[in-house]
Amino acid sequence: MTTQRISIAANPRIPAPKNEPAREFRPGSPEAESVLQVIDRLNNEVREITHIVNGERIGSAETSDVVAPHDHGHVYATLPATDTAVIDRAIQAALDAQHDWSRTPWWERAAIFQRVGELAAGKYRDELVATTMIGQSKTFHQAEIDAACEVTDFMRFNTALAAEIYADQPPSLTGDINTIDQRPLEGFVLALTPFNFTAIAANLPTTPALMGNTVVWKTSEKSALSSEVLYRVFEEAGLPPGVINVVHGSGRAIAERALAHPDFAGLTFTGSTEVFRGLWKQAAQNIDAYKSFPRIVGETGGKNAVVAHPTADPDAARTALIRAAFEYQGQKCSAASRAYIARSVWEAIRDELVETVRSLPVGDPTKHETYVGAVIDETALRRLEDAFRRASELESHTLLAGGEVHDETGWFVEPTIYESTDPTAFTFREEFFGPLLAVHVYEDEEFEDVLPLIDSASEYALTLSIFASDRAAISHALDVLRNTAGMTYINDKPSGALMGQVSFGGGRASGTNDKTGSRLALQRWVNGRFIKESLAPATDWTYPYLQR
Repeated sequence: MTTQRISIAANPRIPAPKNEPAREFRPGSPEAESVLQVIDRLNNEVREITHIVNGERIGSAETSDVVAPHDHGHVYATLPATDTAVIDRAIQAALDAQHDWSRTPWWERAAIFQRVGELAAGKYRDELVATTMIGQSKTFHQAEIDAACEVTDFMRFNTALAAEIYADQPPSLTGDINTIDQRPLEGFVLALTPFNFTAIAANLPTTPALMGNTVVWKTSEKSALSSEVLYRVFEEAGLPPGVINVVHGSGRAIAERALAHPDFAGLTFTGSTEVFRGLWKQAAQNIDAYKSFPRIVGETGGKNAVVAHPTADPDAARTALIRAAFEYQGQKCSAASRAYIARSVWEAIRDELVETVRSLPVGDPTKHETYVGAVIDETALRRLEDAFRRASELESHTLLAGGEVHDETGWFVEPTIYESTDPTAFTFREEFFGPLLAVHVYEDEEFEDVLPLIDSASEYALTLSIFASDRAAISHALDVLRNTAGMTYINDKPSGALMGQVSFGGGRASGTNDKTGSRLALQRWVNGRFIKESLAPATDWTYPYLQR
């Protein structure tokens, strides 16, 4: 095979990225009827989902069922089990594809992923939304902003950010040419993606692939329906076989096999802090066997706070709490799960907040009236059921809304609010990943005293909201809570980061804070090589200062 020379200077124009607008899905609207038609088709079929290695679909005699969280008796697809042979084939396929893919001009790689974005916004839009609604129990709105808009935004913005990275070249003195070759990592990247966002499932494997890496992708079995559609989008966009290989089954088994391989070059992960720490330990134990030091990138948990100063707008604070705590059943890393409200504000919002939360419709997300769907599985439901039991046993906690679970047809958890006089209780520390909000009411004059409690209550540091009209109070909170969150919102809810506007990521136990949606997230997947070419090389070894 002839090795092509890498053209570093070439920089074809990449279109300026724009956020994809969300459709409204009003009842009876064309977009609603179109998605419901796809859902009707899904209701009447059972899809066979396979591993995909070097473009080949590989089934398994042993399978598991894919069901809807809100209708756990309905099987929508079958999912293959995995074994070490499939994992090893996927790793080898990624390594075999690496040479040609890493030497494909970056703008050709970018064109593929730009095409992915346009297919997600167009031809495959309704199927992505419908499979996300069914498989992940998202409402029309939540599925649209995730599976259609954010998938598209990732592809548009990431390709533009890649263009910036490749165009950023060092200066040269007269007589020299200096360049930086932004090589991909040496080896393969393992992508472990979560159930809760189709957009994250799209972004994690494609970001390293965009930068020239090849990938083994383990998608969550809970989002297998939408992930299967994503891979078909990748294929139609022109992604070569072997660049992204899909393996289903035990995440633990896949990770152990991949992290033990000497050519393991990087991990991109979204999931629980506990699992991420375990993966990091595995990589550390294998460090002597690796060809290179691997890149470890992770976005993990959150225990996100809302703090309302006495000058906060009550309506804005109430709306933010409802949306941030209970949209998508609180199953967002950025969801609000603890709130610290000045007494005067609480007295203004308490009754209407509680009444609204009690009335939020819980049920089938394919129905227009539904605001809260089902949590992802029985494990999640039992975790929240146990949290309700523990909170109800505390004298410091008063149940204001919810507190019940319903498992007959789906994994339904009532939107729940506890008011607590103890801001150090477990409800302010632990992540439950569900529709549970703990509220501590502080006296108006104690604003400065409550801020350190917010900072120290939890090990996480993902998102935070500050509601206030007093500018001095905002500035003081930003200072005290500087390390409390990777994303701080002023007079806005702590969830709903928009590509190109807010770069997502947190510190402490919330992850490596590599800022998805920025150049930092892409820069982790390249390994620079500086090249200096002298146009007039020296031919005399002496210097003027030397005596002759």
